[in-house]
Amino acid sequence: MITLDEVSTATAGFLAEQWGKAVTVEAIEKIFGGASRETYRLTLNVDGKTRGVIVRRDPPSSLIDTERELEYGAYERIFPTDIPVPEPLFVSNDPAIMQQPFSVMAAINDCQTDVSLLSPEQKQQLGRHKYDLLGRLAARDPLALGFDELVPVPSLEEAAALQLAYWEGVILDDEIHPQPIAQAAIRWLKRNMPPPAQKLSVVHGDYRTGNFLFDTDCQIQGVLDWEMCHLGDPLEDLAWSLDPLWSWNDPGLAGRLIPIDEAISVWESASGLVCDPEVFRWWRVFASLKAIAIWISSSEDFESGEGKDSILATAGWVMTERQNRILLEYLAPESQSGEIEA
Repeated sequence: MITLDEVSTATAGFLAEQWGKAVTVEAIEKIFGGASRETYRLTLNVDGKTRGVIVRRDPPSSLIDTERELEYGAYERIFPTDIPVPEPLFVSNDPAIMQQPFSVMAAINDCQTDVSLLSPEQKQQLGRHKYDLLGRLAARDPLALGFDELVPVPSLEEAAALQLAYWEGVILDDEIHPQPIAQAAIRWLKRNMPPPAQKLSVVHGDYRTGNFLFDTDCQIQGVLDWEMCHLGDPLEDLAWSLDPLWSWNDPGLAGRLIPIDEAISVWESASGLVCDPEVFRWWRVFASLKAIAIWISSSEDFESGEGKDSILATAGWVMTERQNRILLEYLAPESQSGEIEA
C-alpha cells in the first residue's frame, strides 16, 4: 500500500531528475473510479511555474491485466494526430521508485467525465463529437501511425477470430464456476463468424462514456484508457461503445448521449466505412462477451486474494449478472424462433 505522501515524494524526485529542474508538489489527489491503474493528479511547481501531471501506477491487481508500455505507446502514437489524448511524458518500469511501474502524462485541465448533469442539447453535441472522433480513429492507417511496432498486426480475415479466442481464453482461465450463458454466446459467435474486416484500424478497446474528458463547450479534449488497444476490425470499438451496459438507464441512447442510429450515422460519415446490421450484430454479441470476460476475471482476482479492491468484487457480482441478461436478450428471441441455437 502506497501513501499519497510517498507518491508525491517519488514523483517530485523522478521528474526533477528527468527535467533537471527543481520540482515540488503543491497538491495531490487520488482519482477514483479507474479499474486498471491507480491514478493521481498532481499540481507541481517546476522552477517557479505551475504544471499539472497525471501519474498512472500499476496496482498489484486490476480488472484488466495490461502493460503500461502498451497504453503509453498508444498515447505516443496518437498524440500527434487530431484525436485528442493526454501528452505522454515518461514511463518507468523501475519498482524502486514507486513500488510499482508507472507512467506520467500532462494533465488536461478544466474538463470532466460525468455526463449526468448535461442538458439534452449538450448531450447531443457531445455525443456527435464522441462518434466523430471514433470514426476518425477508424479511418486512420494504423501502420502509418507505427502501431505495428507496438502490437501484432492481424490479417483482415483473422481479426475477429483472434479477439474471440483471446476472450474465450480469459473466461476459461478465470471462471470460478461454469458460465453457461457465456459459453452459449461463444458457440453462437463461432457458428456465425463475420466476414473479413473492411479495413484494419486502431481499436481503442474501451471507448465508452466515462473514458474521455470534455470541456464546458462539450468538446472532447482527451480520450483516455488505451490499455486494451490493439489492431482489428473498427466495428469492434463501435459495438463496445453501444453496449447496453453503458446506457443502463436509457437503452435507446448510445452511451447516454444520442440515439444509437445517429451515433452509427456519425461514425459512418467520419470513418468512410459501412455498419452492416447483420455483421454488426456479431460484434454486439462479442462486445457483451468481452465484458463478461472482464467481470469474470475481476471476480477471480478478488476470490483468490490477488486483489481486494472493492471495485473487483462489485464488477464481478453486479456487472456479470447484468451482462448475462444483456446476452440473453441478444440470443433468446432468435433461439426461440429456431434461427439461432445457442
